[in-house]
Amino acid sequence: MNALHLRRAAVAVSAAALLPLALTACSSDDSKDSAAASGSRPGTASAPAAPKGGSPDKDQPFGPGCASVPKDGAGSFAGMAKDPVATAASNNPDLTTLVAAVGQAGLADTLNNARSITVFAPTDDAFAKIPKADLDKLLADKAALTEVLTYHVVGQRLTPEQLEKGTFDTLAKSTLTASGSGVTYTVNDSSKVVCGGVPTANATVYLVDTVLMPPM
Repeated sequence: MNALHLRRAAVAVSAAALLPLALTACSSDDSKDSAAASGSRPGTASAPAAPKGGSPDKDQPFGPGCASVPKDGAGSFAGMAKDPVATAASNNPDLTTLVAAVGQAGLADTLNNARSITVFAPTDDAFAKIPKADLDKLLADKAALTEVLTYHVVGQRLTPEQLEKGTFDTLAKSTLTASGSGVTYTVNDSSKVVCGGVPTANATVYLVDTVLMPPM
């Protein structure tokens, strides 16, 4: 076993042991406050529609990719707000590859049971940028896949204002950076937010157009 495989194995063991603890670290008060910041209210399932031109409403989902979200049903903004994040993602037609990857890594229950997190969710188009052979290899390597997926998760709800310029700790034990304003945000100087500020029952989701790779 070479050094890279040893590192990946260590990451998988670390993620399995520490991820549930990291995801439940926030208090219930933090959860209520962050839910309010995301535009959802405790005990309700409503979610705002995407803004139409002009100045963005930071309490509403925003970005060109929001146009493809269904207007009704479980995959709509209102439907996603009812469900925890992994379940909500499974109802979004733009996140099928991500949902398959989360299932392959065995992280669905962990993410659904999390409290007050942010998920930078690569769309199907984002995964399509990865050569098929490389993507198949990643999906077959649970340790590497776990590291990549947890790199997309921050252990707090992030507002668009926080994304204007910030560095955030991820659950992969490394950091990512964000910048931008209005309805235009970029993560790690390469991945653009195409639909941001989407509330789910336990998370705020930013759909991105490029898969984020953790630093080696």
